[in-house]
Amino acid sequence: MNAHLQPTGSAYFISPETAAVENHTLSVLVDNEPGVLARVIGLFSGRGYNIESLTVSETEHEAHLSRITIVTRGTPLVLEQIKAQLERIVPVHRVLDLTVRARQLGQERPIEREVALVKVVSTGEMRAETLRLADAFHAKVVDATVEHFIFEITGKSSKIDQFVSIMKPLGLNEVCRTGIAAMNRGAQGM
Repeated sequence: MNAHLQPTGSAYFISPETAAVENHTLSVLVDNEPGVLARVIGLFSGRGYNIESLTVSETEHEAHLSRITIVTRGTPLVLEQIKAQLERIVPVHRVLDLTVRARQLGQERPIEREVALVKVVSTGEMRAETLRLADAFHAKVVDATVEHFIFEITGKSSKIDQFVSIMKPLGLNEVCRTGIAAMNRGAQGM
């Protein structure tokens, strides 16, 4: 067997090389209690699955439920294994593959948004250009001095990637991103 094809303990080697690897967004409804997030993360790390994005927040205060949104990457077989293993964790109430559900609804992807804070240090002409480009991206100034701006930008991850890329030559200093929040279109809930 070639060295570059030998299994590494990662679940990505389980399915045939011909299966398409794609990103999927999973929504996981869990009890809001200590240790639940660690158990979910442990499932991913223990099996060699990668997490591209992770967000979690309490969504139903009275019921003490939180929603974890995970963007992960894998073949259809690996993604099915991830969902099945998540469903076996005791405090997990429901696992929904938002990407699959969107396709069932005739849509390409679920609604996905991310928030980022972007700090740019600039002076003179660069400062005016920074503001002009930020306005074109609908980024909001949330802090400013004579030597820096902090912008808040919301949108698809690709929009934020593009904004960060454009700000690099203008004095990009720091970026903080929330990770993806997602849900499907239509009236049906999770």
